[in-house]
Amino acid sequence: MIKGFKDFLMRGNVIDLAVAVVIGAAFTAIVTAFTSNFINPIIALFGGSNVDGLAVQLNSANEKTVMDFGAIITAVINFAIVAAVVYFILVLPMNKIKERRERGKEAGPSEPTDTELLKEIRDLLAAQSQQRPRGPQDPMAPMRRD
Repeated sequence: MIKGFKDFLMRGNVIDLAVAVVIGAAFTAIVTAFTSNFINPIIALFGGSNVDGLAVQLNSANEKTVMDFGAIITAVINFAIVAAVVYFILVLPMNKIKERRERGKEAGPSEPTDTELLKEIRDLLAAQSQQRPRGPQDPMAPMRRD
């Protein structure tokens, strides 16, 4: 039972996932700082004189009725940056390593197909029949009818 659990942990998928989660969490802080201090001011620039940028308040009496499109755009940019970094730093190199391993496995000796084996047997039988003379004592010799 412990051996099975150890094999599961060492299979590679769990380790890849753990690394991706840790790096993703650490990188999220950097991306959030970048978007809130660089991207959000640019988005707010297109929002006009409104302090909220691209936000629209549906009811001026209720603060909960603000639709903040800038926050949605920021979240999409955050996701795209984190996904790109995880893909290019983790997924792409791991796929290259797996391809190399698969190429190494394919280079090994392959077993002949049924057709190849049958051709080889046919050629051996033909070579044997040419080497020995056929006489009446030969069981493979055709019978004469005189």
